[in-house]
Amino acid sequence: MTAKAREAALGKIAMARFGSAESVAALVAFLVSDAADYITGQVVQIDGGIAL
Repeated sequence: MTAKAREAALGKIAMARFGSAESVAALVAFLVSDAADYITGQVVQIDGGIAL
């Protein structure tokens, strides 16, 4: 990705950074834990608040 394309993409993300595999893994770990035992049928977006 060129620096210009990277800057443009980051400009559309409210958190001003790209996500990571660790962020996704943390959500998955929570969802498979007992702490999430009452969560059903949800769509969880891990997108940093991106404006499409």
